[in-house]
Amino acid sequence: MRMRWDDLAFLHYRVEASQIRPLLPAGVELECHDGSAWIGVVPFKMENVAARGLPVIPGTGRFLELNLRTYVRVNDRPGVWFFSLDASNRLAVRGARGGFCLPYFDAVMSVTGTSRFEYRSRRLHHGAIPGVFEGSYEGVGKSFVAESGSFEAWLTERYCLFAQDRSGRITCGHVHHRPWSLRRCEVEMRRNTLGNLIGLSLGCQPDHSLFSKTLDVVAWWPEPA
Repeated sequence: MRMRWDDLAFLHYRVEASQIRPLLPAGVELECHDGSAWIGVVPFKMENVAARGLPVIPGTGRFLELNLRTYVRVNDRPGVWFFSLDASNRLAVRGARGGFCLPYFDAVMSVTGTSRFEYRSRRLHHGAIPGVFEGSYEGVGKSFVAESGSFEAWLTERYCLFAQDRSGRITCGHVHHRPWSLRRCEVEMRRNTLGNLIGLSLGCQPDHSLFSKTLDVVAWWPEPA
């Protein structure tokens, strides 16, 4: 699959590792930084989503997405574990749940702005625990690429998406992109209940935040990890 991620914020919350480890299946090891686990709330726009070599299918190539994630290692390979991926496109939600075994959920979402982005999301997936996100964010300062070994690189430069399929196997979906072009992020949060899904109260203001304007991405179908 090919896609582009636009106007993305990495909003990260420091949490106790003991709160996260029980949420992960066997074979998935939680990664910590400075003795803490980190939960990422990541709002952005998905653009030009399509199978490689094929045109965008009308109605599926553009939508909003909001992720709740943490950082893990499987067989000594670092990657991302998603607790939820809210999206504004019902076809994309069903395709990702079926094809990638990722916990996508239907949501009503909106974003406005060209430099400071007002982002709102309300999960309405049948049978799912509700989750609301309301806030604004803006990239500030000069762009930079995270230095190897830095906390920013630890958070962002990850090229595997791990999931658990219906048979209980851990799968890995590889992604490829250039290093992130990042900026510091100014955030004003008003409401964030996404953590309710996993029994966490994250509060509003994140402990660490970054912004990226755009990134082209290629993703492969999942395979056994």
